[in-house]
Amino acid sequence: MAQDHISVEFIKGAVQPDQYPDLGLPEVAMIGRSNVGKSSLINAIVRQGNVARVSNTPGKTQEINFFATNLGIVLVDLPGYGYASVSKERRELFAKSIRTYLFNRTPLALVCVLIDGRHDPQPLDMAMLEELEMNGRNFVAVLTKCDKLSAKDVERRHAQVKELLSQCRFAVDVIVTSSKTGDGRSSLIGIMKRTRDQHQQASS
Repeated sequence: MAQDHISVEFIKGAVQPDQYPDLGLPEVAMIGRSNVGKSSLINAIVRQGNVARVSNTPGKTQEINFFATNLGIVLVDLPGYGYASVSKERRELFAKSIRTYLFNRTPLALVCVLIDGRHDPQPLDMAMLEELEMNGRNFVAVLTKCDKLSAKDVERRHAQVKELLSQCRFAVDVIVTSSKTGDGRSSLIGIMKRTRDQHQQASS
């Protein structure tokens, strides 16, 4: 549908806060374990195949990448976490840059925590959700790569993750997605638009 067309422009990659762009728009960040499909999901959302760089090498995204959209929001692709083959120094740098952005960035309105839908949420996923909750950030859980599961398994996994997050007292949406089929795209766009509207109301 026409209203689902999203134009997007890469603004810049940044590591330090003084490198972040100042666009005066709310930001929606994508985060998850390395190779969970962050860049692929961004490409699927905007329906362009090469907006966010996709690599088969986990840990390849090393900068915080900012993309302006015609939705009045900025999409932010964060480095992945938890990949053992990245050097200890590099992991520590990633962790510091991610935490600085997530917990100090004023325009950040929503964090999408991407979880591989083929597996249970990993300890690092749960730790990320807990830290976001503790710091008062708005966030949603996004199950990726769900095209690799049968419809029945997708339904089961969705219910399992919702129950797990409920037990942990995370009152958040759980969205089933696939970068290949486009499943979940409309739901994500809808959440982004609501987040934008709420952010604008709170800022006015």
